[in-house]
Order: sequence, then structure tokens, then C-alpha cells
Amino acid sequence: MKKDLKLSGVIPANLLPFTSDLDIDERNYRRHLRALIETPGVSAITTNGHAAEIATLTREEQQRSLGITVEEADKEIPVICGIYADGTKQAAELAKMAEREGADCLLIFPSAVLDLGAQLRPEMAYRHYEAIAEATSLPMIAFVYPVTSGLHLPTETVVRICRDIDQVVAIKEWSNDISVYERNYRELKALPKHISVLTSFSKALLPSLCIGADGILSGHGSMIAEIQAALFDAVQKGDLALAREHAARLYPLVQVFYAEPFIDMHNRMKEAIAMLSRIDEAHVRPPLQRISAEEREQIRKALIEARLPGSENLR
Repeated sequence: MKKDLKLSGVIPANLLPFTSDLDIDERNYRRHLRALIETPGVSAITTNGHAAEIATLTREEQQRSLGITVEEADKEIPVICGIYADGTKQAAELAKMAEREGADCLLIFPSAVLDLGAQLRPEMAYRHYEAIAEATSLPMIAFVYPVTSGLHLPTETVVRICRDIDQVVAIKEWSNDISVYERNYRELKALPKHISVLTSFSKALLPSLCIGADGILSGHGSMIAEIQAALFDAVQKGDLALAREHAARLYPLVQVFYAEPFIDMHNRMKEAIAMLSRIDEAHVRPPLQRISAEEREQIRKALIEARLPGSENLR
């Protein structure tokens, strides 16, 4: 196992372009990946996550998506592979595949089976992680879902998983509750073992960074990695005034991309990178559907207000 892997900095979860026939658009995918990899401050990349519409990908497509990412990263930065499966056995097999394909780390999604009350049976989540760890030598990231979700891991469970399973080296903290975030951060930093806390609190990124974070891991990073890097750097240097300036640029984007219905967040981001000419077209796989022309206009205005590179051509 790569026990010395300490994740920090900006770690985008890439979007996945599709052709009009809804196949993986390899040319635009490589283009998107290279742009992220070459962004100053990006320290790793996460593939096969929510942003890549992982629920719609076959096992073969997941393997191909990961293979392309590994090729483009070319050992410049670590590649983190999402492990998205409801069955523990299936998750373990995906982990083995990811290791064979050259992934450097795994992001473990919670099983949807746990949504029916597993918070009362914490050993279920623990055993899920333990079994995956037994199947691979790769380091792992625990994915903490929002407190409003039945898939949320309470702090006690998160601490146990991180403390007792040697391969768990980080958490993706998406609790969406700032008090829970702070408790998770402080409890994990009190452990004798180093655990990287990677905030995914995109709706309130600055407050979570001010509490403390080793890095940022989110799909939003697929289109704003340069702002995330500048914000993270400003907080690390203790320059709160500058950090507030960067957060102010993020504000209009957050209001648009994380509006209800929440299910469209990555759908909207894909439209945005197409508007910015970073990919050719913004096709999404069903059950997702393209957003309305009215919503695309709201995105256009937000991109201009945030002064993202390429937005000058949208006026």
C-alpha cells in the first residue's frame, strides 16, 4: 500500500463528456482532463465519481474511463477512482480492477442498501470498508454524505473507520452541516494517525476551510479549479481578506449550480464548461435531462459575473 500518500490541495472530480449517441467522448474527455491536470494548484484528480455520472456507466465504461484518466495523468498527479456499488462483493471487485488499471487511491461511495437505517447498525458500514481493504492494497477515502441523507456516517463511525482500517487515509467531507464538519475535523485530527480532511462543502467552502481542511475534493472543481486553488492558498496563508475576494467570485456560481433541483448540479456544470468552450457539447445520460434555455441563460450570467476564463466571449 502507498502508505505515504497524504492528500492535500485541490482535487477535482472530473465531468465526463458524451457524444450525441451518449457514448464516452474520448477526445473531449482527454481535453477536459488535461486542462484540469495542468491547472496550478491541482494536486490529484478523482474519476468515476458523481460528476462523471457514475451511476450510468457500465463496468467496462468505468474501466475505460479510469484507463484514460491514468494515461492523461501519466504519473504527474495521483488518480483517485470512485468505487460505486451497492454490494460489498461488487465494490471489492471494482477496487481490484482499479488497482490493476493503475489507480493510486480509492474513493468509497456508501452502499445504497445502507439507506434503510444502517445508522443503527454501524458495523455494516465498517465491514463494507474492511472488506474492500482486504481486496486491495490501495489507500482509501471515506465518503461522508450529508446529514439529511440516510447514507450519512455519524462521527463515531467515521472515526472508527479511519482509526481502525489502516488503508483509510482521508475523508471526503460532504456533511453539509458546518457543526458536523467541525466535529469530524477535530475528532479526526485528534487521532495519532494522519487523516486528510478534504472538504466538499461547495455551498459554503470558505467557512469549512477556515475551520480547517487539508484540501478540496468536489465536482465543482471541474470548472473552477483555479478559483478553488487561489481560495485554498489564501486561507493557508491566513489572508482572510483575499480569501473573501475569491469566495465572492464563487458565490454567484454556487447559487446557480446548487439550486434546486439538486440532481441537476453536475448537469449544469457540464453546460457551463461547454459554454466556456472547454468541451464541444453538454450531453447527459438519462435519467438526467438537459436543463432549460432559461437556466442556461442564468449560468451564462453567473460565469460572466465570476469572471471565469473564457467568459469574456459570453457577453
